Amino acid sequence: MQQSFWESFLKSVEHLRVSNQIYHSVLSNAKLALLEENSITLICDSTGSYTYLQKKRQDIEEKLTAHTGRDVVVEILLKTAVQKTEDVGPLLEFKPSIEDLLRQAGINPGCSFDNFAVSTSNQVAFAASQAVAKNLGSSYNPLFLYGGVGVGKSHIAQAVARHILNTNRNARVLFCSGEKFMNDLIEAIRGKKTPAFRNKYRSLGLIILDDIQFIAGKQTVQEEFFHTFNSVVSAGGQVILTSDKPPHEIRNLEDRLRSRFSGGLLVDIQSPGFELRAAILLIKAKEKNIEIDMSAAKAIADIITDTRGLEGTLLSLYARSLHEKDQKITLDTVEAFFQKSAGVRKVAKASPQEVMRAVCAYYNVKQAQLRGSSRKREVALTRQIVMYLLRTELEISLADVAFLVKRQDHTTVMHAVNKIQGLCMKDVEFKKEIDVIRQSLYTST
Repeated sequence: MQQSFWESFLKSVEHLRVSNQIYHSVLSNAKLALLEENSITLICDSTGSYTYLQKKRQDIEEKLTAHTGRDVVVEILLKTAVQKTEDVGPLLEFKPSIEDLLRQAGINPGCSFDNFAVSTSNQVAFAASQAVAKNLGSSYNPLFLYGGVGVGKSHIAQAVARHILNTNRNARVLFCSGEKFMNDLIEAIRGKKTPAFRNKYRSLGLIILDDIQFIAGKQTVQEEFFHTFNSVVSAGGQVILTSDKPPHEIRNLEDRLRSRFSGGLLVDIQSPGFELRAAILLIKAKEKNIEIDMSAAKAIADIITDTRGLEGTLLSLYARSLHEKDQKITLDTVEAFFQKSAGVRKVAKASPQEVMRAVCAYYNVKQAQLRGSSRKREVALTRQIVMYLLRTELEISLADVAFLVKRQDHTTVMHAVNKIQGLCMKDVEFKKEIDVIRQSLYTST
């Protein structure tokens, strides 16, 4: 029988029973009265409990955010202050959205089959990934995708996971890097929680390990992944692996792992040609509601050969185009941007307004929402990224950052900086997004 949301949350903070027994006791005695998408309401029986939890409200919000994968706002009420139980509203069943499921599985919501540009350099990988998505565990197992940086390995692998979760929301899916797998194992060993680690990874229906070459040469990590691989496959699950090189070229990889990896389908994804780069640029522009001429897209694709560099260049050009009358990236805009560059070199930091503009453009959030009171996850995360970049890139004081985004005090900025730093350490794909935005904040000479 599936546990209720509140029981599940209390179980996740069971460690408080030892580290802070009073906190655990008061929290456990609170009643969950209302559960909505981004907020919950708790009711306390006594004034003492109410006062105590009010002081802990920010910590409770952080723990709930970590538990649900979304920003959660907590309201705490005193029972005697509530006239009728009906005033609080009915207890609602917690049903995460598809975006929540994707984030919890480590999947970038922007990765799908629909926005993956296909050409001769990646059409085999695209077809194989679609086959795997339709016949999980039986078509090609494992599916091993390899190629250079920015060729779309992670994108197409995550598109499979997205397709699976769209089809079955209860599917056990996880995308993680080789580094995260290693870090989780180290933490499990340190905390004597190895059984929990094994249950998490070995019971998956689909595991995608990005940059598998990272575990080469690490004996204990390779040993654990060997058993994880066997457990998932033997139970009918699917394994997808990505790497910068094929198995036989990965140095210090155990022979038994090399044999397992080579036993499925190996697909080499080549660097994108001119046509594919132009198509990728147009797709990115459409996603971010950026207007760009076809001639301008071709000119950029002809100069920038790195796919991640394409997005950074697009954002930089967009920031410049906002000063134009029709706010459209034209061939003239591109030529003016590149006319001085024999190579891209950082020469000056962006203004606070340009930081806000770049982040909002990347996540398709209006700047008015940034300074508003909306607590929607996409708006809240965008706001936190802006605060993080203003603080770390422009070195603006905490108080000034708070003023720029219309927050009450500097503690909100501190929380945002710590949160984004934590996400960058835990989520490789998220860090790549931040790096793309950071790259766009500099001008060229």
